[in-house]
Amino acid sequence: MAEPRIAFIGAGSTVFMKNIIGDVLQRPALAGATVALMDVNPERLEESAVVAGKLVATLGVPATVETYTDRRAALDGADFVIVAFQVGGYEPSTVIDFEVPKKYGLRQTIADTLGVGGIMRAIRTVPHLWNVCADMMEVCPEAILLQYVNPMAINTWAIAEKYPQIRQVGLCHSVQGTAWELARDLGIPVEEIRYRAAGINHMAFYLNFEHRQPDGSYKDLYPELLKGYREGRFPKPSHWNPRCPNKVRYEMMTRLGYFVTESSEHFAEYVPWFIKRDRPDLIEKFGIPLDEYPKRCVEQIERWKKQADAYRKAERIEVEESHEYASSIMNSVWTGEPSVIYGNVANKGYITSLPEGCAVEVPCLVDANGIQPTAVGSLPPQLTALMRTNINVQELTVAALMKESREHIYHAAMMDPHAAAELDLEQIWSLTDDLIAAHGDMLPEWARGEAKRQVA
Repeated sequence: MAEPRIAFIGAGSTVFMKNIIGDVLQRPALAGATVALMDVNPERLEESAVVAGKLVATLGVPATVETYTDRRAALDGADFVIVAFQVGGYEPSTVIDFEVPKKYGLRQTIADTLGVGGIMRAIRTVPHLWNVCADMMEVCPEAILLQYVNPMAINTWAIAEKYPQIRQVGLCHSVQGTAWELARDLGIPVEEIRYRAAGINHMAFYLNFEHRQPDGSYKDLYPELLKGYREGRFPKPSHWNPRCPNKVRYEMMTRLGYFVTESSEHFAEYVPWFIKRDRPDLIEKFGIPLDEYPKRCVEQIERWKKQADAYRKAERIEVEESHEYASSIMNSVWTGEPSVIYGNVANKGYITSLPEGCAVEVPCLVDANGIQPTAVGSLPPQLTALMRTNINVQELTVAALMKESREHIYHAAMMDPHAAAELDLEQIWSLTDDLIAAHGDMLPEWARGEAKRQVA
């Protein structure tokens, strides 16, 4: 049997590349893979190649590592394509997405998924993802695209709209990561917990969350989570982010009856209730870390530089298993050994209470037939209603991209729950103008043209 070819687009993300490829090479069926690393930055690409080579040597596997600055050449003949890049980077684009809205009094935490920051990130990112898809259609049309780029839901939806032939899945670690956090709060080994989640990326909810008992039955853990929060025992200090105590999600559980799978710092800016400029008490009460993503970027860049430098100098690289789904998917497709993952896919009746075609996050069976989403049915109405407020923004952003309509960028911003709670229409319109101007040629040409106001 031939060995798989894995193309990694955006391989200059050395630490993330190391985690994913380290997982892959520990799978016996994938240990002989050809790993084609591609990045537009030759220096970072070379750093990643050195790290990948040391992974191969440490594990003693027959894998081959190749490097490319030409995307199409890297993709040629690929069985799997991993994409992990950030258009515009921390500077200038992330800084713009935070600093320009601040001038209008609009504060954000992460700004990479929804809101005005997420919209702008989508407009500058999706065209590049489409270019990857166009190349795939030419040189590896049967490959599976494993998409790790935010804004995940908008990206997944836009790819499905323009390139429906591409076999793709959007991947996030929020479902399994949150399960680990809740297990830690409860003092229960995560291996003893059974759950089922569904929704949209960063706004999926655990429809059940249960603990396996000695007799083989399962106990509902929601009453214990509610009791622990009301008594002040939960949440425990966040393992992932000491600046955010994770109170937003527990509070939402008391209001909705279900626990959301993405972090409190993310969720706080997807809704209109927590970040308000005239309510600093809310920021303090729920421990909301404003401007979290820029702080995180600075810290991560410094940490990754140190890690990458340490990897370059080390003779061996210790390999630990990450919590990412990529290697599990590749192994299941390549060997036929089934696995279950949570993936982001176009909604083809999987969640009946959400619009057809929108990007949904559901359990997926993976085997030699590929990624097969499972049917969830209708969600509780309060969850459906909340998700629709975010889907509105996603849908209009996808419409802007598909129709090359600058006007729809404004429409998307107008529908954003957080922006609408803080700004009036004129402010939203003016803010969008300023964001577009500040991003300049990071955006496609059609987005930089003059918007036409519809006047009766």
